[in-house]
Amino acid sequence: MVIIQGMSLERRQDEFLDSQVVTEKQIRVKKPRMYAVILLNDDYTPMDFVVWLIQTVFHKQIDEATRLMMDVHLKGKGVCGVFTCDVARTKVTVVKELAKKHEHPLECIMEAA
Repeated sequence: MVIIQGMSLERRQDEFLDSQVVTEKQIRVKKPRMYAVILLNDDYTPMDFVVWLIQTVFHKQIDEATRLMMDVHLKGKGVCGVFTCDVARTKVTVVKELAKKHEHPLECIMEAA
């Protein structure tokens, strides 16, 4: 047994442990920033291709894909979905690659939502 200034080491450790306050850290997780994936209108890409693309890439039913295509055609742009940054970037890349593969000038962008 070790004696420190008239008190045993065991007793000092017990007093030290008894005086400790245990606090729990609260961790706050931020929600990821979301991005809208937007198709832009052009005068050359066929409407059927745009509908097919929306169905294929964004997994929309024919009715919603047609409505989105009409938004692109009449309003100049259409929001196909809102995603996290990585997913939105991937969707934009896939749309551009498919448009290029089928020789269409269709443009797709992402904007912070």
